Amino acid sequence: MDIQAILSAATGGHGAVNPYAAIAYLVAGILFILALRGLSSPETAQSGNRFGMIGMTIAVVTTLLTHVPVTLEGGLDTIGLGEILIAIGIGAVIGIVMARRIAMTAMPQLVAAFHSLVGLAAVAVAAAAYLNPLAFGIADAAGQIHVVSRVEMGLGIAIGAITFSGSVIAFLKLNGNMSGSPIMLPGRHIINLGTLAAIIALTAYFTQDQSPWVFWTITGLSFAIGFLLIIPIGGADMPVVVSMLNSYSGWAAAAMGFTLGNTAMIITGALVGSSGAILSYIMCRAMNRSFISVIAGGFGADDSGGAAGGSKEQRPWKPGSAEDAAFLMSQAENVIIVPGYGMAVAQAQHALREMADQLKKEGVNVKYAIHPVAGRMPGHMNVLLAEANVPYDEVFELEDINGEFAQADVAFVIGANDVTNPAAKTDKSSPIYGMPILDVANAKTVLFVKRSMGGVGYAGVDNDVFYMDQTMMLLGDAKKMADDIVKALSGSGH
Repeated sequence: MDIQAILSAATGGHGAVNPYAAIAYLVAGILFILALRGLSSPETAQSGNRFGMIGMTIAVVTTLLTHVPVTLEGGLDTIGLGEILIAIGIGAVIGIVMARRIAMTAMPQLVAAFHSLVGLAAVAVAAAAYLNPLAFGIADAAGQIHVVSRVEMGLGIAIGAITFSGSVIAFLKLNGNMSGSPIMLPGRHIINLGTLAAIIALTAYFTQDQSPWVFWTITGLSFAIGFLLIIPIGGADMPVVVSMLNSYSGWAAAAMGFTLGNTAMIITGALVGSSGAILSYIMCRAMNRSFISVIAGGFGADDSGGAAGGSKEQRPWKPGSAEDAAFLMSQAENVIIVPGYGMAVAQAQHALREMADQLKKEGVNVKYAIHPVAGRMPGHMNVLLAEANVPYDEVFELEDINGEFAQADVAFVIGANDVTNPAAKTDKSSPIYGMPILDVANAKTVLFVKRSMGGVGYAGVDNDVFYMDQTMMLLGDAKKMADDIVKALSGSGH
């Protein structure tokens, strides 16, 4: 593609070449790259967010200046700046209200919901372009859509529909409206492969025949395969699902960027799609999962159901109190704290940081161990700890700290289950088998904060660590337990 074509793409192909628009989109793209770089580390996350917001503002303003007003087919009507600003205002109000009201524990559901909206937007754009191709400048005078545009449109609507329906299922599972257990359909692999093959074949046929039945059949099958791919996936693997759907939403946006001839959408979609895919790959390696199986669906489940949902064996365990925990940790030299989703639910991160501060005053070396999939989305625990002003240099990823549990006097596990469960190493029938875990069982003493002995982790698997000789179970609300430990440390005179 020559420079003239690039500049023409910057204007959507609907007007004179605008070099200023091309430069503005280039600047926005650079800012998006800087945003991704910033978001790769907690220390630079805020500046990364600012770069992203500035870049998106530049891209939106440039698009409005170069594409508005839009004349509909036949010149019967136009869509002006006023209508678009009203739509943006409505979306902004909804976004602000949600951002202020949403709890951190519900952030994974919110992310899944936003992914579904991106997918639905891609479907809406593709449908609008199909129904009125002349307005988009992708058809000849007779209304025949260009072959290249048909390919872009087919890909956009397929990826967008899969993103939408898959994200809806992820939202329902994360929000508790649907069981987190895998839902197995008979012959699901054959059904999935057949549906995917039909979508690919019809997309290829769409380049030769733009009949409505072809377009809408692709749309319907794509919505269906999104549901089929996500419902067999268990809750333990949901963080990877959220990451992968993020990637899908990016590719959907990029495909629609080609249809609209919008350089900013292409750049942004490609960045989101590729970064989401890379993150998913990294997480799959951390969980010992197959990346191809993620895309195929059902990677976290087995037809036998494994140990999940089975009856729990009554085994002896050792109860403890906040005072016991305070005494043991105040006498320790090294304490490793392992936060999990239970900490997030109880909003215990601030009390936990106070507890760590008390221990550090007594000369105890305190570190935090983060599993890549702790919580329900990538980085969930890191965000919560950063919110509580936990120093970044005290937070370590699994591969950096796992070897230190053998030298730790106390492993303090607060609301984490699956990521510390030895069944991932020993039980081949377990739904978490093969997932690397934090080796808390190697510590001299394990203090395990859990609401009750009646529940199990999100994967539905009991944890052998509960019943080890060196484990003391601290039952109750995670925040209250951490607060009580802080009081015991303050009043003990240590």
